[in-house]
Parts: sequence; structure tokens; C-alpha cells
Amino acid sequence: MEKVHIIQELVQHHQHFIHTLECLSDADFQRKPGKKWRAGQQLEHIIKSVKPVNMAFGLPMFVLKMKFGTANRPSRSYQALVEKYLKVLEEKQDYVLPDRFAPEEIPLKLKEQKLKALTGLVQKLTSRLAKFTEEGLDSHILPHPVLGKLTLREMLYFTMYHVQHHDKQILENLNTLKNAEKSRSPKS
Repeated sequence: MEKVHIIQELVQHHQHFIHTLECLSDADFQRKPGKKWRAGQQLEHIIKSVKPVNMAFGLPMFVLKMKFGTANRPSRSYQALVEKYLKVLEEKQDYVLPDRFAPEEIPLKLKEQKLKALTGLVQKLTSRLAKFTEEGLDSHILPHPVLGKLTLREMLYFTMYHVQHHDKQILENLNTLKNAEKSRSPKS
């Protein structure tokens, strides 16, 4: 996928995620679906995940090379990266999320502030990304806590997929919770 399409996809998927959260009632935003994260925690996790990617894209190429090295293989396709991520999730059922990505509870009063923060992060990331060459996206790498070393392009693919994954989780968790509540309510 070329850079221009990556930018479009990053913006589109994050906007969809934000729209999902904006459409939730206050009760659904705060609802705890069993042991799963609340919607606000999903938002906080996405912010904490986009921040380091944004920061990395703000560094000069020579710093990225010095700090993380260069790629020794071509970038995977979007689909191959997603398949690898899903396989790793399936294999590492006992994976413990690093503290720096673990979400805190987000009170309702901070919802708008957090949504604006995510919008700003994505805008900054895409503006920084626009300055990179296609070659640079494939030649430099970043570490991922689960997937290991990824090219910059692959990290962007992950960022695109990751927000979709959590967008879907929010809706699935709430649907599961509401269905369970319906099944427990007395029949008329």
C-alpha cells in the first residue's frame, strides 16, 4: 500500500473509531463488559499505542537508524501483517500487555478531551508520514512489543488494523453484555 493510501486509511479508521465512541450513550461509554475494557479504556489504549508511533515518525531518519537499525527483509503486505498479528494473539493467550500501553479508567468528563487528543495525534502522525519516502518506510524499523521488529510501513499497517480491532471489540463487548442482560431479565 502506498503512503497516500496509508494516510487515508489511518484517518478513516481512526475517525470511525472516534465516531463509534461519540455515538455511545454515557451509560455505554462507562459500562464494564465483564472482564473486558470499558469503551473509555479502549480509547486510552489506542492513544497510548499511537503516541510512540507518532513520536518515532517525528525523529530524523538517522536517529531511527541509529536507535533501531534497518530492515533486513522487505515489508510484509497489510494482509500478511494482520494475519501475523492475529496468529500471535491466538498463540499468546497469556500475553501481558506492557504497563505503558495498559489503559486507565477514563471518566465520562474526559471523553471529549481524549477524543480530541486522538484526533490531534492522528493528524500529527499523518503530517509527519507525508514527509517520508516510500523507500524510507521500507528501510527503517521500529520495535513492536508483540510482533518484534517491524518496518515503518508495517508499523503503520499495524496502527491501521489495531484501531479497527478495538473499534470492533467495543461493539462486540457491548452487544454481548446487552444480550446477557436481556437473557437474565424476566420474561413477560
